[in-house]
Amino acid sequence: MNRNEWTLAREVAVGAAVKAGELARKRFGGQFILAHKDDRGDLVTEVDVEADRLIVDDILSVFPTHRIYSEEAGEGGIASDWVWHVDPLDGTNNYALGLPLYGVSISLSYQGRIVLGVVQDSAMELTYVAVQDEGAWQGDRRLLARPSGALTKSSVSWIQGHAVTKDDQRALTLRHHLEYSVKRVMRLWAPSLVWAMLARGDLHGVVLYNSEGEDLYAGLLLAQEAGVKITDFAGNPVALLGGTAVEQNAVADGAIYLVAAVPAFHAELLQLVQDALLTTVAE
Repeated sequence: MNRNEWTLAREVAVGAAVKAGELARKRFGGQFILAHKDDRGDLVTEVDVEADRLIVDDILSVFPTHRIYSEEAGEGGIASDWVWHVDPLDGTNNYALGLPLYGVSISLSYQGRIVLGVVQDSAMELTYVAVQDEGAWQGDRRLLARPSGALTKSSVSWIQGHAVTKDDQRALTLRHHLEYSVKRVMRLWAPSLVWAMLARGDLHGVVLYNSEGEDLYAGLLLAQEAGVKITDFAGNPVALLGGTAVEQNAVADGAIYLVAAVPAFHAELLQLVQDALLTTVAE
């Protein structure tokens, strides 16, 4: 795409995210139809579906030759090097419970690398935008994640995929080790908002375990463009963000395993993860 098309893609993504966020905010706390996606209890509402349709229609009306993967509609568009990933209501379970922790995640990738990411904190009406090699922004404010104090006195977040079972011993051991080693381990169940918090410096690290889905990609770019270091569990760079290493420890059966932190804390957080995993293997 040329510069004008890049600007247009950003405008379309931001506009669609804001509209989807407004839709969710207006319906928040009201009555809506709930359905279970699967036997794990993951929910979907008509707000998810309406917001999804709104975003997909906006994108395809301007970029009809692009591919789209959306949380509710699935795969659409035609085969293309340009691929959009859409989660219209990240944090549906929070939303259904009346917790104002939900958002919108929209990303655009070119040949497998994320080049544009938009996260909308719907309840707070905050828009985050990241463009490959051009930085991360909250409105007119550029985001630069910086360390403060020590990792042991910091808050980090744990993100896990829906496929992680309650008896996953690796996950249990790793999470327990993190909770023992740092001040606080947060679980918001709205990954896009977690990445936004990391990008703006309110969190200092994220451990992502066996996760997947459209709520991931925009946040990854947002964090990296804010100066966060992101690797797999072995410390390798991430291909989605321009890394060239073979990510055998980052991706397995479609799931992703990542450690992200401000650079000053990344090595220490990675070591905590690796120590916990070694303990699991030894057992």
